[in-house]
Amino acid sequence: MEAVNTIERGTSLAAKISAALRRDLAEGVFRPGDRLPSESALTREYSVSRTVVREAIAILRADGLVEARKGAGIFALETQPEKNQPFKDLKTERISSVIELLELRTVFEVESAGLAAARRSPAQIETILEAHHRVGECLATGNPTRDADFELHLAIAEATQNRRFPEFLQLIRTGIIPRGELQGSAPGSRPKDYNLHLQEEHGQIVEAIIEGNAEAARERMRAHLRGSLDRYNALLRSRTMTPEAI
Repeated sequence: MEAVNTIERGTSLAAKISAALRRDLAEGVFRPGDRLPSESALTREYSVSRTVVREAIAILRADGLVEARKGAGIFALETQPEKNQPFKDLKTERISSVIELLELRTVFEVESAGLAAARRSPAQIETILEAHHRVGECLATGNPTRDADFELHLAIAEATQNRRFPEFLQLIRTGIIPRGELQGSAPGSRPKDYNLHLQEEHGQIVEAIIEGNAEAARERMRAHLRGSLDRYNALLRSRTMTPEAI
């Protein structure tokens, strides 16, 4: 396998690892049906966290290159000719790309929250609460919240009873949670101020969904996403960057 540091600079760690694995799949290092290295093996090989490895695998899964088999691992699928897929050019290390995605999410997830409040089942309320509690546990223990955060938003999308909502969220998964690198933090970290009010904002959204208050759910989701959008617009205005970085 080709080392991560030979891949283009300027991309996220997850994108670098997924690109390396994608190349291995294209070149036949892993053939259809082959089992990819385990999560722990990949973390050792690339010297990254499990969260980064999971995100890299999620990118490959979204592109239909691998599949997860419960209790067995990740397996290579038949390689299809690459198509001009939506969001293929999304680069989450660019502030402008993050802003584009946040603007789209504000439209999409605001309505997702409203529909979830109107349509959620008791079982889906449980799933949403469990995901919300996992985010809180991550915050309390100082562990990364990226996966738990995504799972909460996904649980809300699934509660819309419209399968296209979670499908779309999976499609844009790689860029859905803001990255700390854009604020000068270490790779894989979250923005310095992102988690400050995260649990409180999530709690307000969850409460509105449980109460079946669609309008409140929309407003609280809008406020949650608007905060991130405002931060990145301010960051874009304040930084002196090369065109490639913006």
